[in-house]
Amino acid sequence: MAQPSSPNGKKVSARVAIVAVGVVSPLGFGLAETLESLRKARDCVSSVRRFSVAQCRCKTAGQVPDDRLLASQGEAPHSRRLHRASHMMIQALKEVVTQQPQFKPELAVIGTTSGGMSYGESYYRSLRQAGHLRHAPTWIANYPAQKPVIDAQAVFGISAPCQVIANACASGTNAIGHAFECVRSGRYQRVLAGGYDALSEMVFVGFDSLQASTPEKCRPFDRHRTGMVLGEGAALLALENLDLAQQRGASILAEIVGYGISTDNFHITQPEPSGIGPRQAMERSLQDASVSAGEVDYINAHGTATVFNDAAEGKAVSGLFNSVPVSSTKSMMGHSLGAAGAIEAIVCLLAIQHQFLPPNINFSAPDDDLDLNIVVNEARPAVLRTALSNSFGFGGTNASILMRKSRA
Repeated sequence: MAQPSSPNGKKVSARVAIVAVGVVSPLGFGLAETLESLRKARDCVSSVRRFSVAQCRCKTAGQVPDDRLLASQGEAPHSRRLHRASHMMIQALKEVVTQQPQFKPELAVIGTTSGGMSYGESYYRSLRQAGHLRHAPTWIANYPAQKPVIDAQAVFGISAPCQVIANACASGTNAIGHAFECVRSGRYQRVLAGGYDALSEMVFVGFDSLQASTPEKCRPFDRHRTGMVLGEGAALLALENLDLAQQRGASILAEIVGYGISTDNFHITQPEPSGIGPRQAMERSLQDASVSAGEVDYINAHGTATVFNDAAEGKAVSGLFNSVPVSSTKSMMGHSLGAAGAIEAIVCLLAIQHQFLPPNINFSAPDDDLDLNIVVNEARPAVLRTALSNSFGFGGTNASILMRKSRA
């Protein structure tokens, strides 16, 4: 589709609406449960039971319960063979389709980091231990990163081409940002965007080996923070040309108005200490939307609770904004990697819809080096029009999206 033009021939940008969303995470299944968990400041991190963590420092994670996740397994063909990530995507897409059955995406842009990594683990172990390879076809079939997307689309009769973005912990936000630009440019009218990741033993042990994970509570921006906890989940957002969505009478939940990215290339795991990378991503999202820093009402921070990440992001936020409320909801549900940006975008959407600030739990003492307005331990009411969602990943990859209550 050609990019729209004004009568004088100049290119114009389409407004991009969010018309439906779906989410499954440790906070709950669907919008209602997620909203309740946020409002009640629930700590949804629990002991890991899916695999042994006896030799790990960290023994907790934000987890999606298998009993509920697999309860709907009859909906998908060969459902017992599907990876947990596929079941998460099916749940998330089911909610989107229920809200907007007329939404037919022309493209799907999905962020993830590990894909079906746990099946890769099983295959590798069988080879190393000369084990039985009877399940090898299932392991291999479920390993590609696009497989959960294909599985979910198949259940609901959707066959949109899929683009997978694997850009570390910024993957989900990058996917939404790329989808936003696809619709705004006029090349597409409707794009499905989001992210997923399922808890994987290999990834869990890897973070633990880096000593990035904490044996204690996850305490973003707290003086006593000692590291992150992992999580999992899936989230999808249906993005549509606003004018076309209005013409067909679709509900407009909010608008995506800006997207900013940067790469600082400082270190493979540590952020650049000054916070220049995160600051550039946030500045570019503001410039993209023609929005001033003073117009932002809430920031959902990347906030992993690692010493270096929180310090860099904190410097960037305090240097660019003046006392804007900030929280990291990873304190409640862990860091779901490729899904994090998509889940946290939906957190921002709920905050705008229901006019409240999501909490940053487990917070006891501000960091002496950070000047931040943290939403401490409890949700609180607020007048919100514009929210910023941050995702910053290994390798210095940074992404921010700006969301606004629709003017329509």
